[in-house]
Amino acid sequence: MGSGAAQLQNQLIDYTTSLFNEGILNEQFTQLQSLQDESNPDFVAEVVKLFFEDSERLLNDMSKSLGQGNVDFKKLDAHVHQLKGSSSSCIKCLQQVRNEYSLVKSKLETMLKLEQQQILAAGASIPKVVSGF
Repeated sequence: MGSGAAQLQNQLIDYTTSLFNEGILNEQFTQLQSLQDESNPDFVAEVVKLFFEDSERLLNDMSKSLGQGNVDFKKLDAHVHQLKGSSSSCIKCLQQVRNEYSLVKSKLETMLKLEQQQILAAGASIPKVVSGF
């Protein structure tokens, strides 16, 4: 492994550590990483992509629900529970969730891009980062 690959691995470790420090990643991500191995090297990326797809669908469903004249708050509450694990029918709260999701998505996409396009392309392996939690 060349020094360029080692530098990319260090960059990924630093970035991922910052995501842990910001609270964007937590112990669940560490558990997710532990399930990735040589037989399924894209496991984390696949799960994160599924998260993006499900979250975007839920956010769109919630926006549509709130845009109707007769809001079905039970349905909206179910969507919120799916996405965030708590109940809210407030448009301001929905916007906050949407903003947080966009931030998380952007940061995780950057991490995945670094992993896939740079580290793996350089012939190096993706380092596992263990949280300080």
